[in-house]
Amino acid sequence: MDTSIWRPILYLIGVMAFAGVNAAWLGWCERKGAGHIQRRIGPKEVGPFGLLQPLADGIKLMTKQLLVPQGVDGILFRVAPVLAMIPAITSMVAIPFSATVHARPIELSVLLIFALASIGMMAILLGGWASNNKYSLISAARSVSQNVAYEIPMLVTVITIVMLSGSMNLEEIALQQQGGFWNWYIFPIAGQSIAQAVIMPISFLIFFTCSVAETNRAPFDMAEAESELVAGHMTEYGSMGFGLFMMGEYLNIVVGACLTAVLFFGGWDSPLPFIPSGVLWFVLKIYLLIFIFIWIRWTYPRTQIYKLLNLSWKILIPFSLAILLLTAVFIKIEGILI
Repeated sequence: MDTSIWRPILYLIGVMAFAGVNAAWLGWCERKGAGHIQRRIGPKEVGPFGLLQPLADGIKLMTKQLLVPQGVDGILFRVAPVLAMIPAITSMVAIPFSATVHARPIELSVLLIFALASIGMMAILLGGWASNNKYSLISAARSVSQNVAYEIPMLVTVITIVMLSGSMNLEEIALQQQGGFWNWYIFPIAGQSIAQAVIMPISFLIFFTCSVAETNRAPFDMAEAESELVAGHMTEYGSMGFGLFMMGEYLNIVVGACLTAVLFFGGWDSPLPFIPSGVLWFVLKIYLLIFIFIWIRWTYPRTQIYKLLNLSWKILIPFSLAILLLTAVFIKIEGILI
């Protein structure tokens, strides 16, 4: 194994560049997608097709003064936006873009990403608490209850994949799905194990629903809920404080798409054996999933907070636990038959 410190350092620099580009231009994709879905144009003035609009927004945010309102907790108020960014960027280090493009193998990479996701949730909690604003505080309380509710079925679903693959290493999970789309966990193709064929499509629906909720995207964006809470935990933030929160949100979408692509869509695997696998396929998959994130936001209206929580506690959690039990039963039956 390569123990050189330069590989993870260079990879981290590349990840930061990748994250910065995504955080900026996914905002443009969001606006353009919303515009076309709602039969309007979207950004068009700054650069061709409005492509330079994110650059203009970034310059505006960086040149504005960071104001700290009177009565807030100054330290936590400044720390929260940074805390929203760091876990998302660090999570990218554990993502294998291909069999060779990764910082280094991490045996517990699945556990690492979920641990960092929990830290990211703390950014919203601290930002809402430190702002000394009733709307921000309500947003923080909603965010905590939402994340606790949806992390449970999400983790239980991932446990089923860990049971099938026998590994918590994302690279190993992706390698077990190589050889064409019929080997991917998402598809119930003949020749797969019983557990994989019957359970994995349902597991994907639960996991993807939880991913949308975990990233605070509509129709699950109750932490922001502009019509009720102004801007939620970001109400008192301006300039790059607001900018870091927004970048963290888009990076969490990228991390969620990467995790979904590895767990269910074979990672960097080509859908057809005669087409070479590689980083390009992985990037195409994550951007297709990101497009679905955007599509969902501008298609479905925001739900109510009690309906949001009921969906998890009364439907997703029981279903995910039942799937976990069935997976264990199927694996045991297959072990006896073999």
